[in-house]
Amino acid sequence: MNTVSDFNEIKNKVIIITGCSGNLGGEYARFLLESGATIFGIDRVEESTIIELKYKFKNNFYFFNGDITSKKSMLEALKACKENFKIDVLINNAAIDSPPNSTSNENCKFENFSLETWDKVMEVNLKGAFICSQVFGTEMSINNGGSIINISSIYGILSPDQSLYDYMKDDGIEFFKPIAYSVSKSGIMNMTRYLAVYWAKKNVRVNTLTIAGVENNQDPRFIRNYTNRIPIGKMANKKDYNGAILFLSTSASTYMTGSNLVIDGGWSSI
Repeated sequence: MNTVSDFNEIKNKVIIITGCSGNLGGEYARFLLESGATIFGIDRVEESTIIELKYKFKNNFYFFNGDITSKKSMLEALKACKENFKIDVLINNAAIDSPPNSTSNENCKFENFSLETWDKVMEVNLKGAFICSQVFGTEMSINNGGSIINISSIYGILSPDQSLYDYMKDDGIEFFKPIAYSVSKSGIMNMTRYLAVYWAKKNVRVNTLTIAGVENNQDPRFIRNYTNRIPIGKMANKKDYNGAILFLSTSASTYMTGSNLVIDGGWSSI
């Protein structure tokens, strides 16, 4: 980083965000749009977040209704994006999780965990990131430059703390944070390392951003258990990761590739 103006270059960036209808994807899009970037958002559903962004940022927000698990769909997205833009950044944000309010076949004991759920999680969380990296990352390599940001989780570097969910037993529910999400998110990190080395000579940087839980109207008992476990004493606000997104999207992180940037309130330090 030479000067603070390295951060200002975000105004010239074209950034693809997968899962942009979601809580965090929508926040990354809003923040980057307000910073002056052009956003090409991809998702299968056009939630209210997308409608708001389209209205507020009609000149620099573009939405593509596509399926990240389909290479054909992502090639169509690439074609649509290339008609007007040169891609600078890909944020592999789209993922599915199994929160406490998910169906029972998704949150059961390991011994009973279904192959269908395993396949569904791997399809989106790993295959989807692979396809998007292959399609959009290849385009960056052809253009000799770009940044890929793969979003991972503390549960990709550590086993879930199952005691956080003990409160559910009071409601007669037995919940186990399932294995598939953790395995998919740990896989993301080695995909990052592989691609960082593979595309290093093409000036395409690839890094992982590992994040902790975001407060989003969860059961107060869960929030209490979580905050008691985390050193900083609170769950993340969805805005807490914007600084890292900005850093990884610009030349402020020009010498960083193949790395895992952990922002977790101290969770992994215990």
